[in-house]
Amino acid sequence: MHNFTYHELETATKGFSDDNKLGRGAFGTVFKGVLKDGSEVAVKQLDLHSKQGQREFVNELSIITSIQHKNLAKLRGYCLDRDDRILVYEFLENKSLDQLLFGKN
Repeated sequence: MHNFTYHELETATKGFSDDNKLGRGAFGTVFKGVLKDGSEVAVKQLDLHSKQGQREFVNELSIITSIQHKNLAKLRGYCLDRDDRILVYEFLENKSLDQLLFGKN
């Protein structure tokens, strides 16, 4: 698993631009990004004001890395620069787990 710098992810998402925003959830916002090698990723920037703290972030990392399934996006890495907590997943075009499980609605 790769430890990304904030600068790498900021560059990949064009400054966490609203144009690259894929969605927003309870713990943060997900952006589409393109890494230097040209691969597309989904970058989940956890909200600094969420109740998910450092311990929960580390727990999520350990759980995600231990689970592998064909319908789950693979975790590519993370970023712990500054106060930011960011997860980097493989990008799945036009798909999300809830859409696969429950359909478009």
